Amino acid sequence: MEPKQFGGRCPTDARFATQCLYAGQEPDPTTGARTCPITMSTGFVFKDSEDAAAKFALQAFGPIYTRITNPTADAVEKKIAALEGGMAALAVASGHAAQLLAFSNLLQAGDHFVTTDKLYGGSVTQFGRQFKQFGWEVSFCPHDDFEAIEKAFTDKTKALYCEAIANPGGLVVDLQKLAEIAHSKGVPLIVDNTTATPYLVRPFEHGADIIVHSATKGLCGHGNAMGGFIVEKGDFDWGSGKFPILSEPCDSYHGMKMYETFGKDGPVAGMFGTQGKTGLAFIIAARTLGLRDMGMCISPFNAFLISMGMETLPLRMQKHTENALSVAQFLQKHEKVQWVRYGGLKDDKSHGLHLKYCPKGAGALFTFGLKGGYESGKKLVDSVKMISLVANLGDSRTLIAHPSSMMHSQLTEEQRKAAGAESETLRISIGIEDVEDIIADLSQALETC
Repeated sequence: MEPKQFGGRCPTDARFATQCLYAGQEPDPTTGARTCPITMSTGFVFKDSEDAAAKFALQAFGPIYTRITNPTADAVEKKIAALEGGMAALAVASGHAAQLLAFSNLLQAGDHFVTTDKLYGGSVTQFGRQFKQFGWEVSFCPHDDFEAIEKAFTDKTKALYCEAIANPGGLVVDLQKLAEIAHSKGVPLIVDNTTATPYLVRPFEHGADIIVHSATKGLCGHGNAMGGFIVEKGDFDWGSGKFPILSEPCDSYHGMKMYETFGKDGPVAGMFGTQGKTGLAFIIAARTLGLRDMGMCISPFNAFLISMGMETLPLRMQKHTENALSVAQFLQKHEKVQWVRYGGLKDDKSHGLHLKYCPKGAGALFTFGLKGGYESGKKLVDSVKMISLVANLGDSRTLIAHPSSMMHSQLTEEQRKAAGAESETLRISIGIEDVEDIIADLSQALETC
């Protein structure tokens, strides 16, 4: 007689908030534990030699070694895939690791990609410095100059990249237009959805093909765990000849073709009941090639913390956005504030895009500048009492930063200006405190400026 299954499984038609709680987190089949267990094991016992051989040959799925697969990581991967509406996901050590692995699936020495210039400073340096060591080239283009973006493409271009809500400026990007450009060139649109989270923006619904996250930020929400995600939509044609890592025989798997095997028309898609619809070739390759060889795996404990944070994602993000709009409106009216950039403000340049792509709110992040310039900004960050001077965002607490001397300090003045991090720029990530307390702290700090 088969043992009775525990209840508590995710409904097949579950809505977003329900998925945050249940997706990927079935009760433990042995103990019935409701919370996903932290599996702190490096290796996993195989049933027999045939089971081991099948898993190493990618003919069966299951945990092998925590650098490649782990049950706690698997659970949070299923959760983010469900929340983004994707086919599959991969959890890794950080957002930077997610970007590196994503591009390692597409680029070989001499290849190229195009990106908008409204980016996190660490992404600018990763793309413009580290990637050069691999022979990967990049073109930075204004986020709304679509003619320049199209002209930047070459016969070696393999992807178009952007942030859905840009860090540090908080401006909203026209995903649909960028997707049209990417697809007209036969390449994927890769979207960093860190600042928005899937609660505010669902990039796959607007043409994106791959999503990356720094899960350290809004998804985790508590500033206590590092992690990153890659999510695959599953319907991009990787067999065009542009992407040999995915379409051509792989020597380390005895000539297996990743897209042929794991794409939407491959035999493995049939195992999931999705043949002809979606595939998971990109994620399988990122896991079994890039992650296997470069090793930037997520800690099971961090995967657990991030998963717990994601359970309250809709509650936190709604509070973040409500607070952020109130604080932005307060600052916009303050006599010592020169400007505020926030998509939620009706007179902001990206307000129309905000209403189109993230109608629930424009997020927690925005920038502002004081009339006193750099020195006044420095005085303000030194004068806040409750708000913390921290190089992070998406925390449950309000955080402030001075990008040009912190996250964007390694960039040139021209690069900082393009990214929206001029010398006077202050970045604030609004938390979930009572908004009156956030405003009170900023008000007393502004009095010193």
